[in-house]
This record gives sequence, C-alpha cells and structure tokens, in this order.
Amino acid sequence: MTRWIDSELLKAGTSVVAAPALQRIAALYRIEQEIASLPPRERLAARKERSLPLWNALHAWMVVERRKVPDGGGASGALDYSLNRWDALGCFLADGEVSIDNNHCENLIRPWAMGRKAWLFAGSELAGQRAAVVMSLVHSAKLHGHDPWVYLKDVLERLPTHPNHRIEELLPHRWKAVDTRAL
Repeated sequence: MTRWIDSELLKAGTSVVAAPALQRIAALYRIEQEIASLPPRERLAARKERSLPLWNALHAWMVVERRKVPDGGGASGALDYSLNRWDALGCFLADGEVSIDNNHCENLIRPWAMGRKAWLFAGSELAGQRAAVVMSLVHSAKLHGHDPWVYLKDVLERLPTHPNHRIEELLPHRWKAVDTRAL
C-alpha cells in the first residue's frame, strides 16, 4: 500500500504530501495489525467501524492534495495511481479475508522476477523447462510449510524405489517426511 505514496519522495524531501499520506496509511496498518488474529467476520466488522472512516478521510485528503500538486511530479503520479485504483485498493473493506495489501504475493513472486533475465541463459529450451519444474517444486514446498532442501532431498532419495502408481504422494501438498527414528 505504501507504493501509493512513494517513500522515496519522503526520503528525498521532495514532496509535502508524502509524510502525511504515509502517516494516514500507517494508521490503517496499525488497525490491521491489531485485528489480524480475529476471525474474518469480526475483522470485517472492525474494519467497517475503525478503518472505513480513516479510509474515507484519506480519499478526501488525496483528492484535495491532488488539486494542489503540479502534474508530472512524483507526488502527482503517486496520488493519481491511488485515486485511479481506489475501489480496488479498498477491497479489503468489503471482505474480512482479504489482506490490506498484496505484499505477501509480491514477495513470493520476487525470486521469479529477479531471475527472469538470468533464466534466458538456461542453455536450452529443455533446460529451461527443467528449471521451471524445480522452481515450482521449491516454491510449492515453501507454500506448504516444508523446508525445500529437506523436501527435495527426501523425494530424490525415495524416487528410485517409490511405486509409480503412488507418485502423487511425493507432491508438496501431500508429502510427509519419513520418520527415520521409527526405522
């Protein structure tokens, strides 16, 4: 959400709207932190009671500030970005299961974005496909709470003797580590 008002504007001291905007957004995040452990229905009720007034005040403030800042600058770009996407940015206020931002998803795809250029040199199309399979397994293992190194090591050790008709047991969402202490 802080992408709306670029924190770089604040650091550079080139925008009078960056600091107040970030303070208003931080208030919304503080509420989210306080209500994070609530069930979705209660979280939604708390958002309507506590966050919605702040959200509406933020919108009104942004509209006023946008009229004051000249076109073409960083502040105008950040305000335009936010105001043009206001309904989508506020969808967390309509559903208690929706996060206030998509930082979690962005952090999950960051390795893919960072590696995109490097993967152009995988060697061949087949090598690129193999790399994609391995990356999919690694990230799926992470998503299911497994240590990717432990998961891949175990699967690769089991593969030679594992029955083909039960291969799906080795997929990250079904995998269970073998307890070697019981052997």
